[in-house]
Amino acid sequence: MSVLSGKKIVLGISGGIAAYKTATLVRLFIKAGAHVQVIMTPASKDFITPLTLSTLSKNPVHSSFYKEDDENATWNNHVELGLWADLILIAPATANTLSKMANGNCDNLLIATYLSAKCPVYFAPAMDLDMYKHPSTLASFNALHQFGNIMIPAESGELASGLSGEGRMAEPENIIAFIANDLESKLPLRGKKILVTAGPTYEAIDPVRFIGNHSSGKMGYDIAKSAANKGATVVLISGPTHLTVSSPNIEVIRVTTAQEMYDTCHRYYQETDTAICAAAVADYKPKNRANQKIKKSEANFSIELEKTKDILASFGDLKQKQYLIGFALETENEIENAKLKIQKKNLDLIVLNSLQDEGAGFSKSTNKITFIDKDFIINPMPLKSKEEVANDIINKVISYYEKNS
Repeated sequence: MSVLSGKKIVLGISGGIAAYKTATLVRLFIKAGAHVQVIMTPASKDFITPLTLSTLSKNPVHSSFYKEDDENATWNNHVELGLWADLILIAPATANTLSKMANGNCDNLLIATYLSAKCPVYFAPAMDLDMYKHPSTLASFNALHQFGNIMIPAESGELASGLSGEGRMAEPENIIAFIANDLESKLPLRGKKILVTAGPTYEAIDPVRFIGNHSSGKMGYDIAKSAANKGATVVLISGPTHLTVSSPNIEVIRVTTAQEMYDTCHRYYQETDTAICAAAVADYKPKNRANQKIKKSEANFSIELEKTKDILASFGDLKQKQYLIGFALETENEIENAKLKIQKKNLDLIVLNSLQDEGAGFSKSTNKITFIDKDFIINPMPLKSKEEVANDIINKVISYYEKNS
């Protein structure tokens, strides 16, 4: 999955011949999973039609503050567009548009949106070679750099004038790669290895029956996705679940039993920076597994159980550099039991769930948690979607590394 997936992108197009390449740019953004809104300067419509770009972006193209031929038209809110965007790309960025950006000359919708934005701004210059090297253009580059804007350098090649040299707008594929690489380099968990466990375990009674629980695995899968989106390399060790995940940064290893999960976790733990144990691992398993299906012949039937190995406790015993997060699902004395678990298992943070809270627990799309750290600082959270809870957990990981960097 591309780092651009889900990103809200404003593409600003100014009036240069390279504007014809923006059709490919929009197509590549959409292919990467981004949402695109296009803003065109009036001059850019001489080089590519709004219809082409609205068709490719699946959104109306904005060009003016309002439609002059429609007396009932509402204005295009440049502030709203600027705040909507996760990033702005201005391509092609002509010498004229660059000068307006650098000096705040706000005479069109694109510049008004640029001046309203709170997000990163990328610009891809496009002009003839002498214009590209002119002192006024270099001054614009310098000013925009000081503003924190990010320049995608022009390439060398044949120019519209017939000359050949620097000033050609970077090719769409190179622009996409530049932005993706820049975003990835700034992800807060880049270079970190995170182990996540998810789902239930099934402990066989016979070839047909097993002891299990109602865990869907969704919490663990959402944590893995959130960590990967923040740049981490994730090993997701999953018990039986119908869930899937598609990300080049997540390796999914499927297991069935508590012993299989224990063995697999320990193959990866030593190289892990953070371990987040969200799986609902069985505490007990049948001591003896029948090789054949047990027949229903007796009025009463008992199964002798034995303890499974405690993955979280074993992680705590072996902990060196790892930041260790456990989960506690309680029905009574929640805070006290969670604190005991922190001490007993040498945890850095525990995520407490109470089945007394409506909307929390297994097989739900929401969760209500309380964070308790090793210093017993308690941080209760409101009811949220499991995706939001996963982000909160990963933000705790990010905060830990920021404090200890």
